[in-house]
Amino acid sequence: MLDYYHEPYDGLTSSTAYGKPSPTPPRLLPENEGVLNDNHSPVESDPARDQLSECSGEAIPNGEEDSIDHQESDLNHHAIRTNDSPMLHYPAQKSLPKPQTVEDRYNLERLHRILGDPQSSHEQIYNAYSQLPSPRIEFLSDRKRHDLLHRLSVIEIKSKKAMLRYLSVVDDVQGASIPLKNSEWSSAIAYAGRCFARVEASQVESALHIWKDMEQEAGVRSGTTTFNILFDIATKAGKYVLAEMILKEMNVRKVEYDRFSYVGFIYYHGLKGDATGVRKAYRDLVEAGAIVDTTVMNCVIVSLIRSGEPSAAEQVYERMKRMLREKTGHTVPSSDWREARKASRELDKAFRAMRHDRQQLDRLQAEQCLAPNLRTFSIFIDYHVHITGELRRIAALLYEMQHLDIPLNGRIFIKVFQGFARHGGVKYTSWTTQRLETVWEALVQALDEGVEGVYMMKWMVIWVIRAFARCCGRARALQIWEELRSRWKVADEEEKGTVEHILRDVLDEASPERRHE
Repeated sequence: MLDYYHEPYDGLTSSTAYGKPSPTPPRLLPENEGVLNDNHSPVESDPARDQLSECSGEAIPNGEEDSIDHQESDLNHHAIRTNDSPMLHYPAQKSLPKPQTVEDRYNLERLHRILGDPQSSHEQIYNAYSQLPSPRIEFLSDRKRHDLLHRLSVIEIKSKKAMLRYLSVVDDVQGASIPLKNSEWSSAIAYAGRCFARVEASQVESALHIWKDMEQEAGVRSGTTTFNILFDIATKAGKYVLAEMILKEMNVRKVEYDRFSYVGFIYYHGLKGDATGVRKAYRDLVEAGAIVDTTVMNCVIVSLIRSGEPSAAEQVYERMKRMLREKTGHTVPSSDWREARKASRELDKAFRAMRHDRQQLDRLQAEQCLAPNLRTFSIFIDYHVHITGELRRIAALLYEMQHLDIPLNGRIFIKVFQGFARHGGVKYTSWTTQRLETVWEALVQALDEGVEGVYMMKWMVIWVIRAFARCCGRARALQIWEELRSRWKVADEEEKGTVEHILRDVLDEASPERRHE
């Protein structure tokens, strides 16, 4: 059993843990170093803040802005005015073709069963759909088709594989001359622009191209959600002038902002490093009556950090903890991304419905508990891993997570291993070999116990090996790789080959043995 912190922490209220048991965080510091209390010194501003890579979970785009003329021409090329594109009417669905063989009937029934199971994965759903005879999409009723597209659109983190699945079904729908709903077009735009870690110019162009098809070819008018997605893609690509043009288009069409719009404005100013703009965007959100929840506060925190004001972000965090203490009976928001998504969408619907009823909005706001959640801690841990290198502060954050019963999931492990890969392997570092081995033991224990959210994935493997190569040398890193490889059962061969290629380079650069304590 690992040695963990057992010191009392004043003022934090525990809540019920979610899912399977959460691993207790590994003890990264000796007992006499303790855990920072609420009055720890604020973190000073750091000019290297642009390296921070949280909120979206990926590195901040560093792409330069295009010229104003180029970005304006991009938007004007794709933007459609009201009188240019009349709305198309959805035709009544034709009678469905009947499967001709027993196997085809079985495959269609199997897809219906899988779609009816809320626990079915994207892979299971798409594989079942792929087994249908051509033309596959025409065997589905309107309801089943919309259900299929909806299920494939709801995902925690978009990926290239998920994008290809979704757009493949969209191609089938268009090939059958079946109209897509506004939300389905919006999901296609989101996949085209957000499926990679960094949003590059090519993803922006792909998203704008789908938007053009949506409005010019299909005659489907964009609503608030579509514009929010376009604004977010332009912002994350660093194309701030294009983002401003998208806002102008919203204003020309008199498209109302929703809660997600205001959150996007906070995020936009954070990426630009504009702390004053972050504060103004937050005030605008509050004055508009949009409900403030933990998601909004997390966006404020990461935006302040990116703007060079980590001490202000820490103050927001301390205020969130204080509000949790004061609201007896409230618990930390669920770490389950589906529940968080559902709660956020419900708050947005409430804001839309009660936009002009401030008493109702104030009542709903008073019911909110702005407690820190997994994302909050992930933001700060990421900051200290990439910017300050303060292992002491990371240990304190892990301890606070434990007392709030927030599960220590795989992404937090990855961030800690990143810290060892960045700061270990040198004299007098606090990122020692002994502490790395402690974190490794905690990860193995979590894997053995089947802790929810902790599993072998590509980046877990890569950062564990990088950490051991940096801190311990090639020999120990190879031992760890052999154990990881024996546990990595679900990875496909292509992904495994990619990882092995990266690791060969890492191990070639590592010294045979390295040990600094």
